[in-house]
Amino acid sequence: MPIVDPEGLRRILDYDRIAVVGASTDYDKAAHIVPAYLQRHGYELTPVNPNADEILGERTYDSLADVPGPVDVVQVFRPAEEVPAIVEQALARDDVRVIWLQQGIRNDEGARRAKAAGLEFVQDRCMKVEHGMLVRSPMD
Repeated sequence: MPIVDPEGLRRILDYDRIAVVGASTDYDKAAHIVPAYLQRHGYELTPVNPNADEILGERTYDSLADVPGPVDVVQVFRPAEEVPAIVEQALARDDVRVIWLQQGIRNDEGARRAKAAGLEFVQDRCMKVEHGMLVRSPMD
């Protein structure tokens, strides 16, 4: 089952290296707003978008396989039907611990595959919203 409990989500939000698959250059899209928020709160972001060279001041990569260095969380802003392929790319790496599907994205097949391989999985939740509720202090 995907992680839904506050303690599990809080634990995941303690990871700090996030590859954002489907990060956007469009300032009005959640795929830009959410990563920008996370970057402002100290997360190390690596955007994955084959149609851009740079997002949020960070070099972008064409695929998850191209991302150098360690990745703790793969945050997904892509259609649900692309999730199984993204899960397979994550499993091909030896560093990914969590796959997080943005609010509005669900894929039970991807969840089963990730869980069977020992990864944690979150779906249909906004990382910005969860961070705001579970991590940020009221003074932020």
